[in-house]
Parts: sequence; structure tokens; C-alpha cells
Amino acid sequence: MLRRTLLAGAALLLAPVPAAAQGKDAPVTVTVDAGKPGATIDRNIFGQFAEHLGTGIYGGIWVGKDSPIPNVRGIRKDVVAALRAIRVPVVRWPGGCFADEYHWRDGIGPQEKRKSSVNTNWGGAGEPNSFGTDEFMDFADQVGADAYVSVNVGSGTIQEAADWLAYMTADPSTTAGKERAANGHPAPYKVKYLGLGNESWGCGGSMRPDHYVDLMKRFARFTHNLDPKQGEKGPEPMQRIAVGPNDNDTSYTEAVMAAWKGHDWAWNIEGLSMHAYTTGGWPPSYPSVGFGETGYAKLVKAALAMDGMIAKHSAIMDKYDPDKKVPLIVDEWGVWLAPLPGTNPGFLYQQNSLRDAIIAALHVNIFARHADRVRMTNIAQMINVLQAMILTDKEKMVLTPTYHVFRMYVPFQDARAVPVSFDAGTYTHEGVTMPRVDAIAARGKDGKLWLAVTNLDPNKPARIAVRFAGVTAKSAAGEVLTAAKVDAVNSFEAPSTVVPKPIRGSVAKDAVTLELPAKSVAVVAIEG
Repeated sequence: MLRRTLLAGAALLLAPVPAAAQGKDAPVTVTVDAGKPGATIDRNIFGQFAEHLGTGIYGGIWVGKDSPIPNVRGIRKDVVAALRAIRVPVVRWPGGCFADEYHWRDGIGPQEKRKSSVNTNWGGAGEPNSFGTDEFMDFADQVGADAYVSVNVGSGTIQEAADWLAYMTADPSTTAGKERAANGHPAPYKVKYLGLGNESWGCGGSMRPDHYVDLMKRFARFTHNLDPKQGEKGPEPMQRIAVGPNDNDTSYTEAVMAAWKGHDWAWNIEGLSMHAYTTGGWPPSYPSVGFGETGYAKLVKAALAMDGMIAKHSAIMDKYDPDKKVPLIVDEWGVWLAPLPGTNPGFLYQQNSLRDAIIAALHVNIFARHADRVRMTNIAQMINVLQAMILTDKEKMVLTPTYHVFRMYVPFQDARAVPVSFDAGTYTHEGVTMPRVDAIAARGKDGKLWLAVTNLDPNKPARIAVRFAGVTAKSAAGEVLTAAKVDAVNSFEAPSTVVPKPIRGSVAKDAVTLELPAKSVAVVAIEG
């Protein structure tokens, strides 16, 4: 069994607790030190990603103004309402691999005059360019999210990227601003984050790290946000995010951070991207439906590797940036499984199970523990692709178990992490061993103390005994997400198979006891 102490920005493994000291079915003791607030858990770690891939955009977000599906200017009303409910902070667009073949001028102006092309990255599907810059900005505004735009470094030019920024941010008295105004938006758009390429080590150009760094410097220098409020000296300056590591490969981390340390006035970056998926091996072959405990255990264990990867890259970043000025942006993460049988394999459509929701909760916990360095993440992807929040089919929409985890965790957005320690215990299945439970706590912006506890064991419930320092607990209530099977999913026919249910803890002698079902995620408010 492992006794784990979790502090803001760090996860420290302490000495194992002997089995005899706790007993097989003894309560899991969780200690929360509410009097020692740590780093802020940036709301952007709950960010989303929408790529032109499969039906993620067309059918998922965009149905067109003439569609019988209720919409606002072509954007689905049901999807917008669902995303507003989880307070989506930021959306990354237009890719992904698609971004480095995207030419923004194809997607502006009258719909009937836009260029039609082929999406060579994802399934050879037709790309009508109906959803372009103005539609994306409208979507982000409807959702209430900031825009994270990735420019084309792979097949585009610096001039093209600069012109795109001018179109989005220039004053309407300029030529670029007049063109935007003619397309219906006189005021400059807010472009809070700018991605300088995507996976330049792979689909973005297969570049050597040094070659990317040289190119990135030029894009960072010449792609200006022309709105004075968003310029480098403005009150809300745009943040430029460089391509960084793929999983455990540190070559890009070293090259980009070494360059950043030596940067001068002419260029800068404000973030380093990282991509890391939970696959259980490449190519992805784990099914999203119909799996058993072995498929559950192996993939959950694989997901826990995210903690070590972040620690590895953070240590390199600390060499060049000990003050942690440059955040690590995990802008692609999630469960990447085999395509659902009967679907186009190039569309990366998969179901979303209770297992995937538990994996999402574990990732959020890991990001929260590294809150001093990880200040944005973007799950892949938002709708109909990979580990989606939402699945749609024509007029139908269903919320996935992962969506429900994101909604339950809303109080952790911009909350202050507080130290948590607990006896993690162990869960073992066919040689796969991992902690039995996981937990984080934070002081929310609402002033409440929030506790999130996950029971990874798919077979046994867990009694959680929570003790507090710095607060006197009087009640504990919230929601718990579980289901009968680890592969339970929400379908269009049965949309409520995996949905949160109320949970309430008992209070005695200033301690709270929670009865946590097997394979479950709980988020509770502690009232003092």
C-alpha cells in the first residue's frame, strides 16, 4: 500500500504502510490541510479541442443556418448549452494535424464562394470550409470560451499567418479590419492564445528540433496581434505557444527551452505544448465498448503515466525557467481507442465509457498537482472524436461520462489547491497493480472546500474517512459517478446509464466518512 502526500505542484510518494497496519477492508484515511492553500488550479486545465476531423465540426458544432436542427447562425444550440454548463474556458482550433494544411482564406466570406477541398489527414473527407474563422469566433463567444488558434507552420508561410492575425485583430480602419467588418464583425476578435504550429516533430512537418526552433522564432516575431489591448504591451497580451514534446521525448523540450532562455527583445513565447495520449500501445487497439476488467486495468494504469511525463518535462523546463514563467500546455490528451466498428476509421469516432471518465478524473487530479507548471490542457476532442464530451447524430445528442466528470469538477476551476495525504492502497488484476484510490482538494472561488475522490477498484467499495486541519467540517455532500460495469456507456437510446447521483457523507467528531462505490468518481463540498 502507498501512503501518498499531495501538495500543490507536487506529488510525493512516502514510505509504504504495512498491510497489517491498515487491514484489508479498513477505511482509507484522507487528511486535508485546509489551512495551507497552494497553487491556483487554472480553469484552463479544463480546456477543449475542436479539429476539422470526422464529425467533430460538421454535425457536431456546425449544421448550417438552414438546418432543421435548432441553431444560432448555423451553430447547434443544444451543444452550446451543454458546453456552457461545464464552463468551457478555452477551445483550441482548427487542429491538430489539420492546422498545418489549413489556409484561412478558404474559410471566410460568402459561403457559396468558399473553396471546397479534401481533408487528406482524416479520412479523405470533403472539407467545404463552411466553418471558418468567423464561425469559430462566433462559436467561442456563444460558449463563453477564449480562442486558442493554431497557425499553419507546416505548409503555410509567415506572411499568411501574419495576415490571418491582422484579419482577426486589426482596427476596422485598416484593409484587413475592413475585410473582417465586411464579413460581419467590425470589432477585433479576442485571440488570447496562438499556437505556433502543431506536432512539428510529426504531421506538422517532421522537423528536427533545431529547425523548428529557427522557424518558430520567425513566426513568434512576425505574427502580431494588432489590437492594442492584446499586443505585447497591452493589458491582455496574446500568449504564443510553441510546439513541445511528444510523450516522453525530451528533444523538443530541451531545444525550445534553451532557445527561450537566450531569447532577446525580438521574439518570445509564453507557453510550451505537450501531447500525450492514453493508448495502451500504438497503434490504438483497445476497444471502446465490450471490454472487461483486463481492458479496464491496463488502460487505467497507462493513464497514470501522465504524472511521470509531466514531471520529466517540468524538470527540464526548471533548468531554463526556475521561476516557471513558461507554462506547460498539455493541449492534446485523452483516451485514444480503436475506432468504433462500422465507422470510418479516419474519423476517430469511439464510444466513451465509465472507464474513460475515471481516466479523465485521474488526469485532472494529476494536472492539479502540477498546477505550478501546467496551466492549460485541452482534451482531445470536444465532440464526436476520441474522448469526447458530446456525441451527436443528426438531431440527437448525448452527454458522455467524461462530460459529467468535467461538470462535477467545475468548482475546481481557479480554486486554490490544498495539501491532501491518504493511504492509497493497491488494486491488482492479472499482474497490473496501481493505487486503489486517488484524491485532491481545493478551496473554491465560492469559498467552499471541495474534495474529489476516485475509487479505481472496479470490484470493491471504499470507505473514505476524511480528517481536516484548518477547518471544522459540519457536512459533506455532492455527486458520485458510477455504473454497473466498467464498460457502461451513454447511448442515444439510453442516455442516462452513467450519470451523477447525489452522495452525502456522515460527520462525527469533526471527521467525514464517505461510502464510495466501486469504480467511481465523487466530488463533494465540505461545509464548515
